[in-house]
Amino acid sequence: MKNRNSNIAMLLVLALSFMSFTTLKDKTVKVEESSVIWKGYKVGGEHTGTINLKSGTLSFDGKTLTGGNFSIDMTSINTTDLQGEYKRKLDGHLKSDDFFGVEEFPTATLEITSVTGKNGTFNVNADVTIKGKTEAISFPMLIKSNTATASLKIDRTKHNITYKSPSLLETLKDKAIYDDFDLNVTLKF
Repeated sequence: MKNRNSNIAMLLVLALSFMSFTTLKDKTVKVEESSVIWKGYKVGGEHTGTINLKSGTLSFDGKTLTGGNFSIDMTSINTTDLQGEYKRKLDGHLKSDDFFGVEEFPTATLEITSVTGKNGTFNVNADVTIKGKTEAISFPMLIKSNTATASLKIDRTKHNITYKSPSLLETLKDKAIYDDFDLNVTLKF
């Protein structure tokens, strides 16, 4: 009887050890808090604002980032460097079909497809879908404790956002809006 009890105890210890290792090895965490700041550029100036993350997850193998998925609420585009009538006009224009067409495309997504790096410094490859068009991008991501930060550069013309693009209409001169815009992202999980 004593031998049988020690075998059961040994199996229980092994099972618990395996379960603990599995839990620590592969883990997906939900983003609890986020800050997404955009910056767009035009000849002679720039505009900045915010946009809200609807949902997001990051996947890890131990402390190594392995993946992630994010959904962005495009209806939340907000200009922060203007006020009053100018702000209302720009917010409305960014939500219109000239730019993000939020009525038809209220959500954009980013899916991490591969990751390299270690010790909290990673190079991320991802697919970004805006206005139904998907484009592969790469960007650095730093992870320290429970916070991830990243700076992304996105070419809007890859997503059929061509309004006043200098790469398509050379005659715009001082009215051009540059193709690339920046996203500075902070995620807490």
